[in-house]
Amino acid sequence: MSSSAPKAVVLLSGGLDSATTVAMAQSQGFDVHAITFRYGQRHEAEIQASYRVAAAFGLRNHVISEIDLRMFGGSALTSHDEVPKGRALDDMADGIPVTYVPARNTIFLSFALAYAEVLDARDIFIGVNALDYSGYPDCRPEYIDAYERMANLATKQGVDGEGKVTIHTPLIDLTKGQIIKVGLSLGVDYSITSTCYDPSDTGEACGACDACLLRLKGFAENGMSDPAPYQSRD
Repeated sequence: MSSSAPKAVVLLSGGLDSATTVAMAQSQGFDVHAITFRYGQRHEAEIQASYRVAAAFGLRNHVISEIDLRMFGGSALTSHDEVPKGRALDDMADGIPVTYVPARNTIFLSFALAYAEVLDARDIFIGVNALDYSGYPDCRPEYIDAYERMANLATKQGVDGEGKVTIHTPLIDLTKGQIIKVGLSLGVDYSITSTCYDPSDTGEACGACDACLLRLKGFAENGMSDPAPYQSRD
């Protein structure tokens, strides 16, 4: 990547969406600085996946931020509450599920904003999706628009007129199948990503949580099997 390339902070969870977002940011000529969060989530497998994705894309700048959201609880992802399994796809956007982590994207974007300001970067990428998503309020376009307005009121570079911060959401209007199609065209290796809410200790996906079902649906729409490892369900 050229030293003159514009810098961008990309939120990298290690999942399918964030890996695709990294690929899209790079394809647009950005020098990607990735940030991953260890926030007390039950699925440590995604942290390991983020390392694999960063390596696959040749990212020289990848930071892991430690935030323990278990102190608040309120989500099946930060507690011992059961992760819903086997839900019908039509039910996933009906209400806010127990896998929603309170204010997670607001917290993550705040860290990304601080990182961007230190880097003198004007661009932040986040792989939120408003179509094939599980009812999360912080994945909607109106939320991102409001956050971007706030970011330009709350930062030195925004107030001094040094340059406005733009929050890019390249996946927001795409189905999971469309996201995968774009990622494949950009050479994303989805076998190294981890999307599951309740993976095994060795990182194999459960195949039954909302995230797995949406992911499997996306690959089926592309006429292919998901290359990521799954637990045996004999």
